[in-house]
Amino acid sequence: MDRPHPVELTVDLQAIADNYRMLAAKVKPAECGAAVKADAYGLGVAKVAPALARAGCRTFFVATLDEGIALRQLLPAAAIYVLNGLQLADPREFAEKRLQPALCSLPEIERWSERFVNDGKSDKDSPVAAPALHFDTGISRLGIPRDESRRLIAEPAWFDGLKPALLMSHLACSDDIASPMNARQLQRFNEICAGLALPAKTPRSIAASGGIFLGPPYHLGMVRAGAALYGLAPLMNDANPMRQVVRLQAKILQVRRVDDGDSVGYGATHRFAGPARLATVGVGYADGFMRALSNRGVAHIGGAEVPIVGRVSMDLTVLDVTGLPEKAAQVGAAVDLLGPLQSPDALGERAGTIGYEVLTNLGRRYRRIYLDGEVAGGRA
Repeated sequence: MDRPHPVELTVDLQAIADNYRMLAAKVKPAECGAAVKADAYGLGVAKVAPALARAGCRTFFVATLDEGIALRQLLPAAAIYVLNGLQLADPREFAEKRLQPALCSLPEIERWSERFVNDGKSDKDSPVAAPALHFDTGISRLGIPRDESRRLIAEPAWFDGLKPALLMSHLACSDDIASPMNARQLQRFNEICAGLALPAKTPRSIAASGGIFLGPPYHLGMVRAGAALYGLAPLMNDANPMRQVVRLQAKILQVRRVDDGDSVGYGATHRFAGPARLATVGVGYADGFMRALSNRGVAHIGGAEVPIVGRVSMDLTVLDVTGLPEKAAQVGAAVDLLGPLQSPDALGERAGTIGYEVLTNLGRRYRRIYLDGEVAGGRA
């Protein structure tokens, strides 16, 4: 029996595909890969990755070994890079699934080379997908540090038998087109690559979503589109050129009237100066609808903006619908929490965070509807 659901998350797979095609066209002749880490930024890798493959994507990036193993089941022929490196795992686990770790230190390079270059036994048994080398050029998270980069340049023997498939780095400020950090990192990365005892044609990559919009010098041989695929703005303080991908709608569960002096929610953090009408929806921080939106977030009903009042609780959020006609805010009426009038970026700003966190926190209790009509766990 197909029963009504109080909360629905709609994911527009066609918008994701269109965003990919636009970015791929923008960076030609460079290749456009796709980051599908964190369950495709919270939107469901099982649906999103095949949609990207149908749109023409051939190279994918995940964060962890487990994500890579799961993605390989979905895309048997794709190139899959694992951004977090070996993560203390046995290199053979990567080789068995033809996953390509982004090696991020000399010890990781040594572990890989000992298993597949110096030993060579696995190479004779079956082909091993070549790894990437990830160089830190200023973000100071993962990546081969500067002193280790100097050793790789000074000691060409590191590359005896090791032929990386990709040289990569990551920009720290790519969402700010005016940041001088971008040019410094690009120069540092190009200098490192030029100094390595590797063929000049070895593909390079430094740009993720924001870097794509910094222009051709940053495109190199490959870009790694991520957030922009899912509708997030690639640049700060600039118009967002990407199609929106998600819509989160909840049905009103209850409408009530309160009087002058009444409060709402835990801690009684909001008191009313006069009579008001409140509508409660079944979404809370257990669903990834952030508690930080308490008394500062908004939603939309029939195109009209309504404020969140009181604290967002685990399963419920309350809206002040006093200014709406009673017919517009009745039990069962749809409330837009994310959608045409409020992007993930806008909601994130109200919560004091970013659109990335909004998307990756989207909960599992929502009924998920994909634009092709399929619903997670059932039919649309």
